[in-house]
Amino acid sequence: MTKYFRSNVDAMASYVPGEQPQRGTQIIKLNSNENPYPPSPEALAVLHNIDGEWLRRYPEPFGEEFRQAASKVLGVPSDWVIVGNGSDELLSVVIRACTEPGRKVVYPMPTYVLYRTLAEMQNADITEIPYCKDYSLPLEELIAVDGSVTFIASPNSPSGHVVATDDLQKLASQLSGVLVIDEAYVDFTEENALALVKEYENVIVIRTLSKGYSLAGLRLGFGVANPKLLHGLFKVKDSYNIDAIACAIGTAAITDQAYKNACVAKIKASRTKLAADLKQLGFHIWDSQTNFLLAQPPTANAEYLYQKLKQQGILIRYFKQPGLEDKLRITVGTDEQNQVLVKALIYLLSN
Repeated sequence: MTKYFRSNVDAMASYVPGEQPQRGTQIIKLNSNENPYPPSPEALAVLHNIDGEWLRRYPEPFGEEFRQAASKVLGVPSDWVIVGNGSDELLSVVIRACTEPGRKVVYPMPTYVLYRTLAEMQNADITEIPYCKDYSLPLEELIAVDGSVTFIASPNSPSGHVVATDDLQKLASQLSGVLVIDEAYVDFTEENALALVKEYENVIVIRTLSKGYSLAGLRLGFGVANPKLLHGLFKVKDSYNIDAIACAIGTAAITDQAYKNACVAKIKASRTKLAADLKQLGFHIWDSQTNFLLAQPPTANAEYLYQKLKQQGILIRYFKQPGLEDKLRITVGTDEQNQVLVKALIYLLSN
């Protein structure tokens, strides 16, 4: 039999995303941390007025229109911004540019498991360091490994916690490799690490329009870093990685901060209410600064609840991996969706 793939690809496991039901299916979908509200009307207006010329020609290769808009919103120069086909592409760009066999990729666990998948693709050496039980950062262990790339998700998934800026600063100052601060959920928190990119050349902050801006289906993300770091990353990205439509819609979305902030405020309020309702049912709920909750059922039946809810048309996330077997990750939906979930859980826990 012909062997088509590299040995490390044969050996690795695929990344498993949250289940995506077919369009039109009557499902309450609380498993992929999608925003329950529609995108900005300004973004939808761009979509409804697409010019065919945008499709005939190749797009601008660096997403310059979006870079300029992000520059104004974030208060950074536009040449400090790199745009990607979703933030996942930018994670991949960093891995491809900075790692190879013998170079280490480091991150605390549990976290976004795509870090492992991307590192395995490059056959890089992987060091996974367990989080403390209270999800405090294993700072000294991360510094001691001194990886070529160190990933820190803040806020983190699935825990929902924010890593203290002081800890991130200590990492940045003592690592010789690249520190990737993955801020996919930054719109739902009160603090961020963006200032570190101006202080440390080895730091890149990566964000997405999938969560706060309700554009998960668009695939647009961006990173902010010193141009000296971006220079190497630009060598690795695809030539035309951002399509013209995504760039135009993303520009309108990030410019409409008032709409995004209004949706985020509703999600935060719903998060507080859902957490309180679940605690009333006996769940242990970790404090969250994201649009999801990490929830431990009152009895060791997390997988059972996941399966039963799925049968009722309610999708949440269950991770069958060490430290998470007895927990569920639940996206914050609309208040109506959350109440359907709570009522279903009341029935399941009482039967």
